[in-house]
Amino acid sequence: MSNAGSINDSVYPVKKDTDRDFLVDKDQYEKLYKQSVNDNETFWAEQAGSLDWTKPFTVTKDASFAKDDLHIRWFEDGELNVCVNCVDRHLADKADQTAIIFEGDHPDVSLH
Repeated sequence: MSNAGSINDSVYPVKKDTDRDFLVDKDQYEKLYKQSVNDNETFWAEQAGSLDWTKPFTVTKDASFAKDDLHIRWFEDGELNVCVNCVDRHLADKADQTAIIFEGDHPDVSLH
């Protein structure tokens, strides 16, 4: 007998007080989730606002499901710099903290 689909029915309890560390509460999450499903272009345009764009995008999504022109492109005319978004923009208040920890395949190989 197959258990396909049963994973979605599982409920995993959350440890007490874990929600203190969440950025959004359950109601905010449900609101954001509904927006992401019902109006995904607006949702993702708003989320993209949290990034530092080298060249801001003007088109959020370009999608075609036509058989002869199948494509989905997000923020196609915008440009990002990964280093700026992952490291540089955090320097003002986190310059003395470790930015990257590399753990190699061998226990003796590690860089901080």
